[in-house]
Amino acid sequence: MTSKHRVQAALRRAPVDRVPVFMWFHPETSVRLADILEIPASLVAYVMGNDVRQTWVGNNYAMEGIVHALEGEGHTDDWGIEWTKVGPFNQIRRSPLQDADERQVSSHEYPHHRINALLSGMEPLVRDDPSAFIGCDISPCLFEMVSRLRGMEQAILDLVENPSIAEHCLDKAKHFAVELAREACTRYSLDWLWTGDDVAGQKSLIMSPGTWRSMIRPRLAEIVAVGKLHHLPVAYHCCGALRPIIPDLIEIGIDVLNPIQHGCPGMEAEELKREYGRSLSFMGGVDTLNLLPSGTPSQVLRSTERLIEVMTADGGGYILAASHTVPPETPVENIFALFRAAGITREEILDRAADTRGSARTDHS
Repeated sequence: MTSKHRVQAALRRAPVDRVPVFMWFHPETSVRLADILEIPASLVAYVMGNDVRQTWVGNNYAMEGIVHALEGEGHTDDWGIEWTKVGPFNQIRRSPLQDADERQVSSHEYPHHRINALLSGMEPLVRDDPSAFIGCDISPCLFEMVSRLRGMEQAILDLVENPSIAEHCLDKAKHFAVELAREACTRYSLDWLWTGDDVAGQKSLIMSPGTWRSMIRPRLAEIVAVGKLHHLPVAYHCCGALRPIIPDLIEIGIDVLNPIQHGCPGMEAEELKREYGRSLSFMGGVDTLNLLPSGTPSQVLRSTERLIEVMTADGGGYILAASHTVPPETPVENIFALFRAAGITREEILDRAADTRGSARTDHS
């Protein structure tokens, strides 16, 4: 099966030759694997066997797509957010609206004029491999985007103390996400639209379910509707304990839920599959906090095999993925064990790397 056929079949709960895989590698992890495989870091996901090809076209590119070599280096993105490298990740150094009054919040503009440039990252994906399953990630869409502009604490306070500011900020975020989604769906032959909005912590939702339903759900529904208009499955990413709003996500048309942080209350993979598996596909569930960086290869293999068994009990509806980016401290043997659980052997990976090197030599001869 091609990657496109494999993912599409899994989402239909039709037979597949193996579970589809979509693993995010931290840039430092990609560099380590690239050195071992003797390939460019940009080809690591393909060589390892990922079935989904996707990139960020929204603010997540500013957070994860721009990689700094040195601690403390940084950049200012198109939204005016200042980022700096702290350890292996970019962190927000300054949110442009964190001390802003209502007038300043109202005058702040999203980078609508930069949409062409933001979408340009899709070009290599859509032209290289017609057999790939192509996704476009427009996240973060709503509250998470606002929290980056206002600062998390102020964004939460606004929901209660300044609802008019909160509504105004959320409307601006929604309008931008809708425009970005429309342009992406119109320009490219996508296989799904990827949305996202972190509204949960490790123990519970950041806001009450009632607040989410009144302030976030209607706006998220408008964004999801863009994908539905183009007859696409719509995926949704939210870390943490979001169990109370999963029925709402299903009602507004979400097809795939990511990342399934099973250590959070209510997010046990087997329970989610049993309760919502008829209406929702899942992607994720491999622990990146303890299992991948600290477990043994045999533990990674057994745990991942069990996860796949549970999540495909109805014949499909699951894409193997980690609960976050595969961290740099993950032993390489654990990464190979993870893919082996999906039916992708080390030998297959090494052969694909060799073929890739051979093609590169032929292309430049």
